[in-house]
Amino acid sequence: MATVAMVLGLSLFLGWASLGAEAEPRPPNIVLLLMDDMGWGDLGVFGEPSKETPHLDQMAAEGMLFPNFYTANPLCSPSRAALLTGRLPIRNGFYTTNAHARNAYTPQEIVGGIPDSEFLLPELLKKAGYVNKIVGKWHLGHRPQFHPLKHGFDEWFGAPNCHFGPYDNKARPNIPVYRNWEMVGRFFEDFPINLKTGEANLTQIYLQEAVDFIKQQAHQQPFFLYWAVDATHAPVYASKSFLGTSQRGRYGDAVREIDDCVGKILKLLQDLGIQENTFVFFTSDNGAALISAPIQGGSNGPFLCGKQTTFEGGMREPAIAWWPGHIPAGRVSHQLGNVMDLFTTSLSLAGLKPPSDREIDGIDLLPAIVRGELIDRPIFYYRGNEMMAVRVGQYKAHYWTWSNSWEQFSQGIDFCPGQNISGVTTHSQEEHTKLPLLFHLGRDPGEKYPISFSSLEYQNVLLKIFPIVEEHKKTMIPAEPQLNVCNLAVMTCLMKRPGMNRKFDFQI
Repeated sequence: MATVAMVLGLSLFLGWASLGAEAEPRPPNIVLLLMDDMGWGDLGVFGEPSKETPHLDQMAAEGMLFPNFYTANPLCSPSRAALLTGRLPIRNGFYTTNAHARNAYTPQEIVGGIPDSEFLLPELLKKAGYVNKIVGKWHLGHRPQFHPLKHGFDEWFGAPNCHFGPYDNKARPNIPVYRNWEMVGRFFEDFPINLKTGEANLTQIYLQEAVDFIKQQAHQQPFFLYWAVDATHAPVYASKSFLGTSQRGRYGDAVREIDDCVGKILKLLQDLGIQENTFVFFTSDNGAALISAPIQGGSNGPFLCGKQTTFEGGMREPAIAWWPGHIPAGRVSHQLGNVMDLFTTSLSLAGLKPPSDREIDGIDLLPAIVRGELIDRPIFYYRGNEMMAVRVGQYKAHYWTWSNSWEQFSQGIDFCPGQNISGVTTHSQEEHTKLPLLFHLGRDPGEKYPISFSSLEYQNVLLKIFPIVEEHKKTMIPAEPQLNVCNLAVMTCLMKRPGMNRKFDFQI
């Protein structure tokens, strides 16, 4: 399979080159559109009844839909670290050992971040001459050594964290917004977000950043644009012209605005005549946050639970690939995919190989995308430092189950509202390593009906799954956890106004 992928990648790469002997081959541009807490069921093409995503639905009609696409972790920071490194969070350090199977991310006071030892996608793309820009949410560490421009990006407009707040700027500052190394303002101060009405113009600002970058680079060097907007993360927001336009309320307003922006980005690529030389992929960082639904959260369709959990609703993502002239229109791929595959696939597009000195979990999806092949591979579901489940083919085996603690649940914090399934959505951590709970996701996408332990089907499937898990464990060397320590001392609150020199203020 590796040989097939290598030959395919080489043939595609040579195909992008001009036939002229003096022309240098130019690999395709790469645009990754990463949403925040957007669920599988939020798109019309995946069955959302309001049908309010015409541009994303059209993107799918012109490209390839992936109904079996996953994140590497059901929380923002680890998922993004996995996408940009091609490695599970437990390998790249984006996890905690403070408690078993606990999710962790990068709040303002976190000490850790993306280690220098990790190779990020933009760093590697530079070897093929790419110019790289991130727009929106970084979420891989706040301190100077974790700045995106130190990890391969040439440009950045956005924030190191989500748009949480507002804060009092005494004990805790408002989240800063950066243009490259310079802080240009803070959320709620210089970039207003009205929590009462939900009005904010941030998505339009992020759109303009993408448009300007694409126009600037269209006929220059190949470019990589990582558009990581966060309007669908609570508190959700939308610009004035979209507020009140959705049948779904404020969350739907945010989705409609993002859909409109994606449509404008794709049209721009067409207007510039570079659509056949630009690979675009749309997905989300984790499942919809049902804890915030229905006003501030989305839909995971038929799947169980949501963000923070390793049930399907927390891990399965909407995903669309678009590349006119290369991807046959209107295709549906049942390939099992993962956000980590975007790392390896992007390198393949650029004619590069992934690092050989480390375990890479992402696979090259080009054979599936361009040729319609199906690559046999498992999907591992991690929550913190624990492998909670594995999917092999249509079967998913839960080695641990847990939604959230009884303490949280008693306080009204519910990751699976209205979806209590006895023995499955447990509020204590239940171990099933000897007899995993087994589901057939084709027959039972909602994980409601465990296959009987005594059935021949169960026994035969586990005979296949057990060696896959054991082989995976043999390669697992956990990195030093980056999300263990918080210290308020890493936050600085320099109350200068935007426009002042803040090149060394990348810590909040």
